[in-house]
Amino acid sequence: MFSNPISQTLHEEHCATIALMERLEGLIRRRRDLPDAGDPMTKQLLRELAVGVEAEVKRHFDFEENHLFTYLESIGDHAIGAHLTEEHSMMRPLGERLAALARTAESEGFDKARWDEFCRVGAEFIERMLVHVQKEEMALLPLIDDAMDSDTHARLFEAYSR
Repeated sequence: MFSNPISQTLHEEHCATIALMERLEGLIRRRRDLPDAGDPMTKQLLRELAVGVEAEVKRHFDFEENHLFTYLESIGDHAIGAHLTEEHSMMRPLGERLAALARTAESEGFDKARWDEFCRVGAEFIERMLVHVQKEEMALLPLIDDAMDSDTHARLFEAYSR
C-alpha cells in the first residue's frame, strides 16, 4: 500500500496488467492449435487485451512521461524517467500491434498467420511488460510516494483522474 494516491492507483493498474499478461500467457501456452475466437472466454480476453493494452501504452505511459518523469527531473532525478521512457518507446508499437491483433481476432477469428503473429507479439510484450512493471513497482512508485509533497500529489492525481 502506498500513501500517495498516484502511486496507489498506478500500483493497482500494474496488478491488473500483470493479471492480464498472465491470462494472455495462458492462452498462448496452452494452445498449439488455433484458438476459437468465438469461445466466450477467449472473446472476453481478446476484448480486454485490446482495451487494457491500449490504455496502458497510451494513457498510463503518457501520464508517467508527461507528469511523473518531468516532476522527477525537476527535483534532480532524470535517470529513472529516461530509462523508463526508453522502455515505453520499445513497448508502445508492440502494445499497439497486440491490441490491433486482438481486435481483429475478436471480430474475424484467427488464421495460422494471425495466430503466429499474435503469439510472437504477445510473448514479447508479456516479457517486456512484466520486467517494466517490476522496475516501476520497485523504484518509481516508492520514489514518487516518498518525494512528492501533498499538493503535487493532489494536482497530479486530479490530472490522471480526468
